[in-house]
Amino acid sequence: MSATYKQRLRGWLSYASIASEAFVVVSLTLFLPICLEQFARDNGFLQPEKTESCSSLSGVAPANADGRCAVKIGWLWIDTASFSLYVYSMSVALQALTVISMGNIADRPLYRKPLLLTFAAIGAFSASLFLLLSSSSPLWMVSALFAIFANVGFGASVVAMNAYLPSLAKDSPEVVQAHFELPSSSETRDENSALSASVDLELEPSLEEVASQSTYTAALSRATSRISSLGIASGYGAGIILLLVALIPVTRLHGSTFSLRLAIGLSGIWWALFSIPAAIWLPNASNIDEPESAAWKRLGVMLRWREIKRLQHTFRYLAAWFLLSDGFTTITSTAILFGKTTLHMQASSLVLIGAITPLSGIIGSLISPILQRKFMWSNLPRSARFGGLTTQGEMFGLAVYFGFAYGAFQSYARAFYAELLPPGEEARWYGLFSITDKSSSFVGPLIVGLIADSTGNIRYAFFFLVFMVWAAVPVLLSVNVDKGRQDAKDYVSRRTLVGE
Repeated sequence: MSATYKQRLRGWLSYASIASEAFVVVSLTLFLPICLEQFARDNGFLQPEKTESCSSLSGVAPANADGRCAVKIGWLWIDTASFSLYVYSMSVALQALTVISMGNIADRPLYRKPLLLTFAAIGAFSASLFLLLSSSSPLWMVSALFAIFANVGFGASVVAMNAYLPSLAKDSPEVVQAHFELPSSSETRDENSALSASVDLELEPSLEEVASQSTYTAALSRATSRISSLGIASGYGAGIILLLVALIPVTRLHGSTFSLRLAIGLSGIWWALFSIPAAIWLPNASNIDEPESAAWKRLGVMLRWREIKRLQHTFRYLAAWFLLSDGFTTITSTAILFGKTTLHMQASSLVLIGAITPLSGIIGSLISPILQRKFMWSNLPRSARFGGLTTQGEMFGLAVYFGFAYGAFQSYARAFYAELLPPGEEARWYGLFSITDKSSSFVGPLIVGLIADSTGNIRYAFFFLVFMVWAAVPVLLSVNVDKGRQDAKDYVSRRTLVGE
């Protein structure tokens, strides 16, 4: 393994896992939902009279502290848990608009790393600003803007970050070796498969060529899965370390609003610091240099029915991932808010759950590639099941099960999608992946917030979330990895031939 490749890999892991994923584990899935709900609670009133404060800022709890709490936003009374979900939904919607507007810019050599670092700086700075804003301030609603900018910065930077994954896998030692052993005629056949079909050339590959190509494809799949799993596992590990650091002030300050703000601020500082190695080691490189075009027009071209038919397995996966990602992401924030508002769990207990979940995720993400190699599985995510919660003990059980399943699922999801990408257009298609990933997750929080507002009980939202996850399973099972991989290669060859 060359020193240059090691630096590239370390730079990518520094951002993909230690910097950004730690922010996701600590703030995005745990402290931001809790803190936003607490900001609203500190300024809310108990239902139905709406005359008694939900949370006394002087430290004396109200007599009916277990009642439903609502905060007035403009002329509307909103459940405090729904406020957190609505803010998250808005942030994801804006994140999607930003990702779309980026278009294929991240594929250009001069812009990929600057985009990553710019949006990382915006996100990290926004998270750090929570240190300065108190819930007793008349400007407390600015916390929603901080959360929105932090999430947009994270989502947009991930588009550029994910664009490095295919090239890192292709340049890994085992894939380079497998590629070196490919017969030249097999390489030529791949590059000109569409041309061969168009002129009816009957070129039957030899058994040696077929075996070599199969070995190369398998090596590339394993390398992609390994790097992705390593990123997820190390990210969870970094998140656990930061959670344990945040547990100290949260416990000592008895879960006060300031301790929650401090945890978010620390995650922002952590995010900024560990973006520095990525700035030093990640190269400004791309496989192709396409001319700039209007991003929204480009997205419209990608979503034409003709393009969907050409890459039908890629789009089937995106449709399934839209439902799965939205469901999984919303389950996390809903369970945390349910534990806080309905089960009345202490902040320290929620932090402990926040540490158990990524710890189980590490095990899941590391075991899944081993199982893949042992049973020769392709990069096809396995589904998970979820149910309702009734006790605090069940919250801990869900944390273990969900963390293990989601860790394995995340490592497969990114690696699986990489196999279906048209070569040389990674950032553009990862932009679409980001839209259907966390950038599409505004639907779940919005509906869960509406359910909580209309019923007064966030528990009922779990029925909707279970349905959302299971609805994706038949779509996911219809994806053919080998056919999708070949369709992606033919797609690029056809575009090159006809000058699209």
